[in-house]
Amino acid sequence: MKFRMAAIVAALGVFAAAANAAENELNIELTPFAAYRFGGSFDVEDAETSYDIVDSPSYGFIVNFRQQANTQWEILYSRQQTEAEFSDPTAGNSVLDVDIDVLQGGGTYQFDGDKVRPYLTLTVGGTHVNTSAGDVSDSDTFWSGSFGMGLQIRPNDRLGLRLEARAYGTFINSDTDIFCQTGPNQNVCAIRVDGTMVSQFETIAGVVFRF
Repeated sequence: MKFRMAAIVAALGVFAAAANAAENELNIELTPFAAYRFGGSFDVEDAETSYDIVDSPSYGFIVNFRQQANTQWEILYSRQQTEAEFSDPTAGNSVLDVDIDVLQGGGTYQFDGDKVRPYLTLTVGGTHVNTSAGDVSDSDTFWSGSFGMGLQIRPNDRLGLRLEARAYGTFINSDTDIFCQTGPNQNVCAIRVDGTMVSQFETIAGVVFRF
């Protein structure tokens, strides 16, 4: 919840900056989007097993404001509500609920174009991972980054369509305990994951509103 509130506060801050810069004709873009996120796994320490994140829909919003003719600052918030499956098929209670919230900031470069503009985007920030099983839950926040490329379709000055493919990298600590383990004699979130980065891929479609 705190992580989502931070995303909302960040967006409000951008709009406040836009209002102050209105006399300079600063272009602001708000893009609510629907997406589908693929991949991602957490290796279990000292074991040949992992928790594999189930591909699922995601959603969020992107706020951009122009810096120069072809460059923009960008704030991204994206949320995925999914499950993680334990790779050992013999394990009991092997499916966990997982919520992944991403909040990042960075920039976008748009290539020249009239009705269609290709672009590249790069952002860095944080990824909050919350896992739960039954009444037990645990969470942690990690540094992360993303790189995307896409097209903006601009039928007029006020509305547009944003189509994008984006790759995420979340840098985890090798001694992080976030995944829940449940069973007859235990119900705790204390499985230690190993590794340095969790990679995911997201396809995005959003409606662009310009102010």
